[in-house]
Amino acid sequence: LRHGSEAQKQAYLPKIARGELRLQAFAVTEPNAGSDTTKLQTTAVRRGDRYVVNGQKIFISRVLQSDLMLLLARTTPLADVARKTDGLSVFLVDIRQARGLEVRPLRVIMNHSTNALFFDNMEVPAAGLIGEEGKGFSYILDGMNAERILVASDSIGDGKWFVEKAVGYSNQRVVFGRPIGANQGVQFAIARAHMAVAAAELMRNKAAALFDASEPCGPEANIAKYLAAEAAWEAGNACIDCHGGYGYAEEYDVERKFREARLYKTAPISQNLVLAYVGEHVLGLPRSY
Repeated sequence: LRHGSEAQKQAYLPKIARGELRLQAFAVTEPNAGSDTTKLQTTAVRRGDRYVVNGQKIFISRVLQSDLMLLLARTTPLADVARKTDGLSVFLVDIRQARGLEVRPLRVIMNHSTNALFFDNMEVPAAGLIGEEGKGFSYILDGMNAERILVASDSIGDGKWFVEKAVGYSNQRVVFGRPIGANQGVQFAIARAHMAVAAAELMRNKAAALFDASEPCGPEANIAKYLAAEAAWEAGNACIDCHGGYGYAEEYDVERKFREARLYKTAPISQNLVLAYVGEHVLGLPRSY
């Protein structure tokens, strides 16, 4: 959307907007290069009018539900670049026509479609290169801000669901002659969760407004992701606690949503890395890793 050529935008964006093409897969993470993106080992070597891709990716979501996929690969060896962030390139891959791509679904603890990918001499047309060769890391960072905002929104939705569910159950569940929501031990936990979700939503809104205005939003996007993930988890615990044993019963849906909400404390970036980012890039503290 921001870094593709005009020809790419004309060819793909209208069809994506109409729902005729699905672009939901973003292949970055690797088995040996999770958070340290510059160390990824998947390569794309130019041969004539094509790039030949070899390597692996892990925990890549919704590949089987996509027609297109964004792929980050190294086009210049790490040893040959001045900065470790150089030499990485982004490609738009048409999964429907890809040869040499193996997709292995991974079973995880929640209802989420994620996969391991294996590239064995997979060819990508040179026209599939997004932007300039070797500049892909900066493009990925720009996209990651949008991803942080999206994930924050997901967590905020989870948090609101937990709070609504907890309030409803606490009002109708009667123990010792009164609703359990009348007990401060139940009520205050739900109230704290509601306030945390509301605060996270404000930061998400700020990050989204900055992103829409094409303004720098790295701190806001990361903080929104952190606060929203923590708020959803706090709300999930409050919801489980007020439901008691029923919180673990499938028919109430709480246990399923609880498992799903936990994901965003780990992905797409761990909470500790957000703290490291804020410490170094916002507060000016020494690099901690």
